[in-house]
Amino acid sequence: MSITTAELGAKSALGPKREGPLVGLARMLGPDHRLGYLFILPTVVLVLALVAYPFCYAIYLSLTRKYVGVPPVFVGFDNYVKLTFDGFFQRAVINSFIFTFGSVAVKLVLGMVMALVLTTGIRWRSFWTGVLLIPWVAPTVVSALNFLWIFDYSLGVLNYMLVKVFHLLPQGVGWLSEPGTAMASVIGVNIWRGFPFFGISFLAGLRAIPAEMYEAAAVDGAGPLLRFRHVTLPGIRNILIIVMLLSTIWTFNDFQIVYILTRGGPGGATQVLPVFTYEIAFGAQRLGEAIAVALYILPALAAVIIVLARYMRKGRGRE
Repeated sequence: MSITTAELGAKSALGPKREGPLVGLARMLGPDHRLGYLFILPTVVLVLALVAYPFCYAIYLSLTRKYVGVPPVFVGFDNYVKLTFDGFFQRAVINSFIFTFGSVAVKLVLGMVMALVLTTGIRWRSFWTGVLLIPWVAPTVVSALNFLWIFDYSLGVLNYMLVKVFHLLPQGVGWLSEPGTAMASVIGVNIWRGFPFFGISFLAGLRAIPAEMYEAAAVDGAGPLLRFRHVTLPGIRNILIIVMLLSTIWTFNDFQIVYILTRGGPGGATQVLPVFTYEIAFGAQRLGEAIAVALYILPALAAVIIVLARYMRKGRGRE
């Protein structure tokens, strides 16, 4: 049976036949694709059991009035509506954003300075790199307890140095007991602990930039600031975005530092969402509301992740 010219034209107009995702995956895996599915199956089961099911169950509990030891009662979106008009929750959200973005911004600057200094020809560079990594590798609880002693009003080393040694203050400051200094103190501890992660990540990115690019920029008359703007920043752009994204997530979910130092006080001045969630869940034992607090801010964090991911992909497309 012959194929007419019209049929050939119709087939060419339709274009090549598109393959489904499973067909394409099978072709990529080759003749043993069924065995590949078998190997992937345990991972899929683990993801469903350890991630998907708990997440879906948490969404369900956030829609219930659930107390410890009492069966849940479905209440719809009442928990979310209640949180929307809750002054304590609103303050915890504001404090969380202040704590997160204040910490990340300073960590970004200090980490960049650390990386730029370590790329120079300073003596004992390996030694200083190890010293600067101590805050990052030290356990968070140990670091927080040390700063709890440092900030102590009566026995703390900070007040002792400022009052007794340098005579800069007439009396000690309640670093963790006064609303005006408590947030700055916990932000300072988070910065001290987190900036080495920025520094070591940026250092790896800087070492991957070819020296010829800096030499070419210098030949064209570019000074240090122009070389930093047009060579260094584009060279570590993707690393910078990833590090900022990870640090934002980690800082936003930081519980140990705030809880050990202030427990959200004084007067809610450092009450952030992780501590607020903990107090509702284990203090008031209102599990449904606590899970609703944890999920309430999830869309905002997801939006930040999506925007940064698209920005990074757009940058790759320009390269």
